Amino acid sequence: MFKKIILIVLTVALSVGMLVVPAFAADKEARVVIGADNTESQIADVYSFFNINRGDVKELQVTNSEERNYLSGIAPDEKIGNVALSCVYIEPNDGGGIDMSINNINWVTEKMYQSALATAGITDARVKISAYKPVSGTGALAGIYKAYEDMTGKQLDETAKSTAVEELVVTGELQDALGDVSSDIINDLKGKLSETKNMTDDEIVQLIKDTADKYEVTLTEDQIQQILELVKKFNELNIDPDTFLNLFQAKQGVEGFFESVGDFFKGIGDFFVSLFGGGN
Repeated sequence: MFKKIILIVLTVALSVGMLVVPAFAADKEARVVIGADNTESQIADVYSFFNINRGDVKELQVTNSEERNYLSGIAPDEKIGNVALSCVYIEPNDGGGIDMSINNINWVTEKMYQSALATAGITDARVKISAYKPVSGTGALAGIYKAYEDMTGKQLDETAKSTAVEELVVTGELQDALGDVSSDIINDLKGKLSETKNMTDDEIVQLIKDTADKYEVTLTEDQIQQILELVKKFNELNIDPDTFLNLFQAKQGVEGFFESVGDFFKGIGDFFVSLFGGGN
């Protein structure tokens, strides 16, 4: 009987393990974009993070000049830098939302990228961003845009792309002052675009203050004005707010799934402890 129990536990554990850790294979439509100032050894480092061999997918290049086309006048110069080092891997994720992973990106978070990409019109993609050393990650958006447009053959709206860059920078600056809650504030407001579209500036300002109160933070007048201008630009894009609500509800659902898997394995551990006793 005991052997049967062990066999059942191991079988289920292996099945769950196979479910949550699939073998990685590059999509044939995928693209890689390499920052133009990387050396060959540095490029090898980022391909290692992408977990593919160089040549497996079409490779493009992005320059610092191309990054500056989007970032100049929006991002602080120290965040832009003078070289292009951020590298991007992107593949289709039909109906699966935006799946992000980052490496050596020390200012832009995964949640910030996800939200900005949705603003730019990218809502279904698996994206990996990496650099051989820690960088801010602001320049990666230019690489993602280039890769996505080449992969799909569709041009993203230029206003949407520039608004997404501004969103990334504003959220990053708020994050420096307020912490991770800044992304939640911006996304909360993006989920209410159907309301803000018909509001006056004063009404939007009040909504911004109420949203900040909800997350127990106090915004300065400058921060409120930055967010106001951003919300007004969101309104001009006529974005469906459900895009953002669905995106982050899906993310929470995935996180909940992995929490459940963790609870499952904890239960297995507790089972064996109950059988054999625990140690210090």
